[in-house]
Amino acid sequence: MTTFEEVRKRAEADAKTYGYFLTPQPDLLQGFLEGLKTNEDRYGYPLCPCRLTSNNFEFDRDIICPCDYRDPDVAQYGSCYCRLYVNKQVYESKNLPEVPERRPLEKQARAYGSQTGVSAKPTTLGVDQKKAPSASPEVGKAQPTVKKKLWYCKQCGYVVFREDPPYVCPICKAKKELFAEIESSVEFKG
Repeated sequence: MTTFEEVRKRAEADAKTYGYFLTPQPDLLQGFLEGLKTNEDRYGYPLCPCRLTSNNFEFDRDIICPCDYRDPDVAQYGSCYCRLYVNKQVYESKNLPEVPERRPLEKQARAYGSQTGVSAKPTTLGVDQKKAPSASPEVGKAQPTVKKKLWYCKQCGYVVFREDPPYVCPICKAKKELFAEIESSVEFKG
């Protein structure tokens, strides 16, 4: 199990690395860090405390904190969607902006099970649960799968294996459009 202090140190180190600050409101910060700890204990990964999970790591990959949308949100609004990470101006003013959801609707729908035919019960913080099992498929319906691909950043060469390229390259901050799919084939001779 992750300790609260480990979650705090990880968030502080990540904020410092990218020139961000953690939210200036102590009560809000406490709630975010507790939410990250709860989600990490529950799901095995630090899921954003402001979003619903699909209970599927591959579907949730884009909202593991810090999420794929943090950097463009901070660049555009001064804060990420949940307001855990903020820029210097927002930190000093203590005026937290409203940030619209940037996550695509089809990815949000997975958390509700509406697009996949999976009966997924949304989970919320504050509910005492142990690690939640993956959503169970309804009788006669196949559980959705993620078709992972290799993507590389044309600017710095970063390579990732996932459904979609990241919104922003974690290395050089290039936009999603600068990622290209790596296509490969295997030939068997014998």
